[in-house]
Amino acid sequence: MSPIRSVAVFCGSRSGTDPAYAAAAAALGRGLAAAGISLVYGGGKIGLMGVLADAALDAGGQVTGVIPAFLMRLEVAHPGLPELLTTDSMHARKQRMFERADAFVALPGGLGTLDEIVEIITWRQLRLHDKPILLCDVAGSAAPLVAAVEAMIARGFADPATRGLFEVADGVAATLARLGTLSAEGGGAAERL
Repeated sequence: MSPIRSVAVFCGSRSGTDPAYAAAAAALGRGLAAAGISLVYGGGKIGLMGVLADAALDAGGQVTGVIPAFLMRLEVAHPGLPELLTTDSMHARKQRMFERADAFVALPGGLGTLDEIVEIITWRQLRLHDKPILLCDVAGSAAPLVAAVEAMIARGFADPATRGLFEVADGVAATLARLGTLSAEGGGAAERL
């Protein structure tokens, strides 16, 4: 078993209305750095993305940003990253993040975050990978997505096994603890994405 060495984190380009969201992003960034786990994220310096990256960098962590060229100004690319990869599309961004990550974590965010985490869950459902996926629940932030999955199951659009494609961790401490118990064995074929 190989330990988790890199984690792709999906999170908002806004900070949200609850200060707990930014506090969680900062705690996750520091925690990943302290655990020696590289952070792969969307490359922005604004919102939760910026808080996450700054905290990881300030704690001496390895941080890689991945951003499509057309979003360089919109999401304000982080100028202080040791590695910033530019892609030509949103899909290429997700694929590059997938290639670089042993596991995935979703913090609170908007439609972009929802798109990213649902796609990575879907890829796992399609057996394109078996990498761990964690929803870091901050002040109930994971509840709407879990409710949507439960509604799909109840209406016959998803199998009950869908629940096993991801885990919900109650906050940052639980997320970091769980990452410490997981294996990076679930590779997958990036060329099939």
